Amino acid sequence: MEARTQGPVSPDLMTAIQHLNKAIHAGGVDPLVLELVHLRASQINGCSPCVYAGVASAKKHGETEERLHNVVTWRETPFFTEQERAALALAEAATRIQDSAPGVTDEIWEAAAAHFDEKQLSAIVLNIALANFFNRINRTYRAQAGKTW
Repeated sequence: MEARTQGPVSPDLMTAIQHLNKAIHAGGVDPLVLELVHLRASQINGCSPCVYAGVASAKKHGETEERLHNVVTWRETPFFTEQERAALALAEAATRIQDSAPGVTDEIWEAAAAHFDEKQLSAIVLNIALANFFNRINRTYRAQAGKTW
């Protein structure tokens, strides 16, 4: 598959994204949790550049190979904390809102709220939205894996 564009990204768009990232990281959520959330949303959406960059970024934050290989099967493995599981469930539910999927149920929200305060939940939700934003742009342009931000 070949990329549809090689053009530069708008400087104004990059500034806006930097502000969003700053807000996300000011939310008090463990950076590894944010990386897992980004990675899981990107796996669901089949965004190869975001999966590639997400794995590289998670490794820079100290994530292990064992856990990275098992994000896709987080429910079936013992490698994730209850807090991480709540964040991953929220990421999946918020990402899979198409085709009459139930989205974020009260049960999923309450599980996340048991582990994160409102500021942290806001940061996680924004992180999920930003991951989905990048996934859709990359899939539309057929961006290729192999680059990191």
